[in-house]
Amino acid sequence: MNRSGLFTALGLALVAGLLFAIYPELDLKLAALFYDPASASFPLKQSWLAEFVRDAAMWIAWALALPSLIAIVAKLVRPDRPMLIPGRAAVFLLVTILLSAVVLTNVVFKSYWGRPRPVVVTEFNGPWQFVPWWDPRGACGRNCSFFSGEGATAFWTYAPAALTPPAWRPLAYAAATVFGVATSVLRMAFGGHFFTDVAAAGLVSFLVIWLAYAWIYRWPSTRRSDAQIEAALARWGWPGYRLWRRWRGREAG
Repeated sequence: MNRSGLFTALGLALVAGLLFAIYPELDLKLAALFYDPASASFPLKQSWLAEFVRDAAMWIAWALALPSLIAIVAKLVRPDRPMLIPGRAAVFLLVTILLSAVVLTNVVFKSYWGRPRPVVVTEFNGPWQFVPWWDPRGACGRNCSFFSGEGATAFWTYAPAALTPPAWRPLAYAAATVFGVATSVLRMAFGGHFFTDVAAAGLVSFLVIWLAYAWIYRWPSTRRSDAQIEAALARWGWPGYRLWRRWRGREAG
């Protein structure tokens, strides 16, 4: 999560964004690699094994985030007890997956950016007109194509990779990249997303993680210790804990 990685990601995003804006048909050509004209469908979408792999990828990503959720909820419920995992790691992992995989994708973009998915555009036997990645005026009304929520979730694995020991970090980043790319290619093979949808998902997840890591761990003006994070969560949890103790006829201390 250094500046070199940030500049590399922004550079690749700039090149890809301009290329696919000038030649939007590239999205269609890449999607056509997974389309069967004879059956007028994306064949892999019918495979139960591919569907299982798709679901398993999401289970893996959310399983990596689950300990953070449990640790934070447990601290709010029992502020008198120490956190199950370090406070900064818990907040970093939970905030980044919620922002990248839920808020920015489903709340901010997918419901308002009307780009149709490949499976429903006229080039692939669908009813709607294809639009390039930069155009939000497509016919889709909700749960649209830009950008990929599952791609963002898969690339979110950069977050736990960033917390691995330095000696293991390059390998962890490589594994997160392979995981994100494989999941994204599978979504393209299902006709669920264009290349620019999954590329944007990877960029958004990376930027969210980079900024959150800098905010929590690197920048002197904003970084906090694990103890400070834990103390803040304890302060938020104490009012409810006191009420619960008083309801049971006990003192909270």
